[in-house]
Amino acid sequence: MRLLLTNDDGILAQGLECLCTAAEALGEVTIVAPDREQSATSHSLTLHHPVRPIRRGERRWQVDGTPTDCVMLAIEALMPERPDFVFSGINHGQNMGEDVLYSGTVAAAMEGLSLGVPSIAISFAGGDLRADVSRLKEQIKVLQPLLKHLTSLPDFPRDTLFNVNLPPLAADEVKGVRLTRLGRRVYSESVAPMKDPWGRQIYWIGGGEITWSGEPDSDFRAIEEGYVSVTPLHLDLTYFDVLEGAATWWRDL
Repeated sequence: MRLLLTNDDGILAQGLECLCTAAEALGEVTIVAPDREQSATSHSLTLHHPVRPIRRGERRWQVDGTPTDCVMLAIEALMPERPDFVFSGINHGQNMGEDVLYSGTVAAAMEGLSLGVPSIAISFAGGDLRADVSRLKEQIKVLQPLLKHLTSLPDFPRDTLFNVNLPPLAADEVKGVRLTRLGRRVYSESVAPMKDPWGRQIYWIGGGEITWSGEPDSDFRAIEEGYVSVTPLHLDLTYFDVLEGAATWWRDL
């Protein structure tokens, strides 16, 4: 298989190296990744200046752009043949619930899917990666058979990507794998006001407290209980239940 790897933490990220180690047993790996961290860039494209790929080794490129840029550039320009799969990650932190709307990791997999390539996003639901890097490396033992299984499916679900979250546990402590739905998360106090050196008001966005909720089959519950979470996602955001019940609230204008 031809495998395209990318991420949103940058080409030097430890998670990308771990993903590369897990993927090399499955096929030929090409890495096209941002030159710096691009967390929370979602599905953004660089439209106002050209992007520049720089070769960093055999089938390895760094790009001064977003994760979405990297996937588009790889598939349409850098790879001599289209990949069979796009793997995005391993993200340094979870991507569950509403995180998937902001995540550059998930967006890169979505771009692969939109270009017709089956895609998988992988995240590590740990806290401070400096403390968890050894457990992240251990996840290779968990991730490799999971990727082998997903890429070997005789009928990979059409128009679907898999969003994988790995629990922050040693490999022998992981209880198994669950197929899940998205949970819900709410950030509070995530805007921090402060002053710049000239006394002007500025704000940092990020951090704060996170409150999770979800059904027993949600991604949050799986991670909380020590399981790998695999959530199928697709690009169609239509809320079909509302369409089907429109007779109770909609009239032609």
